Amino acid sequence: MSVQFGLWNFDHASVAPNDIAEIRSTLAGYASDGISEYCGGGIQFLYLPFHVTPGSDLEKQPFLSRSGQICLWDGRLDNRQELIGLLGAELRGNLTDVAIAVAALDAWGPVALGKLIGDWALSLWNPKEHSVLLAKDFLGAKSLYYAVRENSFAWSTLLDPLLPPKNRPFCLQEEYLAGWFSHFPDTDLTPFVGIHSVPPASYVLLRPKNATVRQYWKFDPHKRIRYRNDGQYEEHFRTVFGESVRRRLCSKTAVLADLSGGMDSSSIVCMADALMAGGFRETPRLDTISYYDDSEPNWDEAPFFRKVEQQRGRPGHHVALNFQLHWHPAFDPRVFAATPASGINLSEHAEYESHLRSGAYRVLLQGIGGDETMGGVPTPVPELADLLAAGRIPAFVHQLISWAVARRIPALHLLTDVLREFLPTFLCRDLPATPTWLFPEFERRNRRALNAYPRRFRILVHCPAFRRT
Repeated sequence: MSVQFGLWNFDHASVAPNDIAEIRSTLAGYASDGISEYCGGGIQFLYLPFHVTPGSDLEKQPFLSRSGQICLWDGRLDNRQELIGLLGAELRGNLTDVAIAVAALDAWGPVALGKLIGDWALSLWNPKEHSVLLAKDFLGAKSLYYAVRENSFAWSTLLDPLLPPKNRPFCLQEEYLAGWFSHFPDTDLTPFVGIHSVPPASYVLLRPKNATVRQYWKFDPHKRIRYRNDGQYEEHFRTVFGESVRRRLCSKTAVLADLSGGMDSSSIVCMADALMAGGFRETPRLDTISYYDDSEPNWDEAPFFRKVEQQRGRPGHHVALNFQLHWHPAFDPRVFAATPASGINLSEHAEYESHLRSGAYRVLLQGIGGDETMGGVPTPVPELADLLAAGRIPAFVHQLISWAVARRIPALHLLTDVLREFLPTFLCRDLPATPTWLFPEFERRNRRALNAYPRRFRILVHCPAFRRT
């Protein structure tokens, strides 16, 4: 990803050269494609590009808009042609993603954020209104953090440059830790007190001594897609899935894909092959990398990914690992990892690491999150809960019995699972038990986080299947 950093002293004081020098040093490892800067009026921008798409190397950032606003952009814009048609002359021939995004913001204001489809994070300095706008895409695929200080704001796509200078203490955010004990931390939290994350589908408006978080997009649970049969739903899914893979294949270098042989990674690789066989030419090729352990049958994925390679007609890169020895990632004790998991030491997997760092690839496709997106192991519970909530009792009873017979479980057990969907979140989900060794004061202060942030379920507003998403 491209790295953006901004610092705004709203008392117009100049940014201390030593502070910027330290931040440059912190970010030096990300300067593979150079670094550009802007300084003036108490504002300091640093931008370290990482060019992926064929046109990204034409972007010049920090970007100055027609209205005098200055933007940093990290991301990929998928509905370029639609926006180009809407904005027309506003673009003045500059069709880079950052130019399109800024022209949309100039024309429509924050409402434009809901029209930017893709994976992105941006920051926009408005000298006329004396404000900074930070925003992320609706899913929050990109990271963007900010810190509110006494006389300044700082923001970055990385946590490291937002931490206090070396040898100065910082405090851990205990609600963030509590969130990991139960399920996940809330989206606006980071591991550190005073440093916040821009939530998905939201923007943060920074003004002197004031930060306001606003949501620009909400999922509409009342929208429905209705087809006549399962085949039409399956075809719709294949179309949407194919479009998702196609957008992430846009790369000026070859794309690398993790291939385990499981459902998620195999589907991604096979869909990518189908797209390229059908004429997609926006990447030179798709390579795969797989790791295996033939000493442990339960962890030997080679028989599965080799089946996919056989289908593809060419082998990928194979890395032999010993999962019993390397199950837990090693961390370098000499380096503080501000971003969780960023301090993982891959030296024990040198072959895998060297392949990733070879410079031949700028996009890595993975199946991580497939279970969360697709619901994991197929379950009839959401369908049955929706039928019950809608009062469709005959259909509910019919489907309940059909599913119980198909899964060879008692109908009463399945009914119990369905009824749990109508209970508060912390009662109806299979959450990890709260560790008994937590201090009672910690547990009391962070009860909501430890209970996975329970929300009241309103049957007339939210269907059970929507709550599961």
